[in-house]
Amino acid sequence: MLIRYKKGAGTLDAVARVYSREENGIDSSLVDRNAVNVIKKLNSAGYESYLVGGAVRDMILGRQPKDFDVATSASPRQVHKLFYNSRIIGRRFRLVHITFGKDIIEVSTFRSTKEHEVSNDNEYGTIEEDCTRRDFTINSLYYDPVKENLIDFNNALDDFRDKKIVSLIPLNKTFVEDPVRMVRAIKYSVTTGFRIPFKLSMAIRHYAPHLEGVSTSRMTEEVNKILACGNSSQIFEKLNSYKLLVYILPAISVYASFPQMFESLKSLDQKVNEAKEDPKKTVTKAEMYLSLVRPFISVDKSIVSPMEVFNDILRQIKILLSPITPPNYEIESAAAIYMRENGMHVPKGAVRHRNPDAPVQRTDHKDGPESKPKKRRQRHKRVAKKEAEV
Repeated sequence: MLIRYKKGAGTLDAVARVYSREENGIDSSLVDRNAVNVIKKLNSAGYESYLVGGAVRDMILGRQPKDFDVATSASPRQVHKLFYNSRIIGRRFRLVHITFGKDIIEVSTFRSTKEHEVSNDNEYGTIEEDCTRRDFTINSLYYDPVKENLIDFNNALDDFRDKKIVSLIPLNKTFVEDPVRMVRAIKYSVTTGFRIPFKLSMAIRHYAPHLEGVSTSRMTEEVNKILACGNSSQIFEKLNSYKLLVYILPAISVYASFPQMFESLKSLDQKVNEAKEDPKKTVTKAEMYLSLVRPFISVDKSIVSPMEVFNDILRQIKILLSPITPPNYEIESAAAIYMRENGMHVPKGAVRHRNPDAPVQRTDHKDGPESKPKKRRQRHKRVAKKEAEV
């Protein structure tokens, strides 16, 4: 193990532990080649760059990451100039999305610890400052896929060994600053098998009401991630035990004592995990939403018209999922699946086609949805126009 130092007032201060490939145990084959190429290009331009966040956490646990995020000393504009296939997104904290086909590498600039307005996080700093802005220690590691070194500023590997979730930000501030961190703490605990220490547990219970102020777009994205992770049944059960579910999905929380919901989610988890192993299998968002609400949908037998039945089921799903706001297409598809499962005829035109101009939900980092690039929208319009003419 090596020690990373930083120049202080006439001294050299130890700021991090650096673990070599042999010491960190990360299998480099788990790293996406596009992410490596992004880091190499940033490095060659003179910018310090590392893989960060969930990807590093997953690789330490021996799992294949789904997404790869990069943190760098380059500003968003500097990153954008280096990559023609990139675009700057976000308002509160600007990010750069570098696109490789269907894959996106998200690049963020090291954040500063200087005092700033809550509405503006675009104060950039050093890696030593950035490491203190992470939510939990298990997400605060920096990995260099070129040298295969792991940099640990917060003794995070100790928490991995102790199998516990530790907040980097003081508990009287972190959940006020971002209440969604409570949901993520629960999710990380379930997906890693790590315990939530007593003080963190009490803080989550205390600050739970702060979730009421979270935007519906952000909460929708968090619910989507939970449903797609393969551990939704356990996560929703734990969210309910911590009294968080009532602020996320109030109607669903009313039925949380019913085992049918968790049985339905267990079936979903099995399908999701099978799809992770077999690329030929997929689980749509419509199926995910339906798994959450299926046990509580009831069909009014006095309604005869198939369209009226469809609309009634659609209404029930929306109420059950409120206040999160999935796209209409997904909710309509969920209602259609439910009708087919129960031997009912789905009326023609009930499920509208996806709107190609609808904004893509990108609600990470506290920002609302971001629109697709202009050229892509125009291409969809041209295709739709040709189809209409045919």
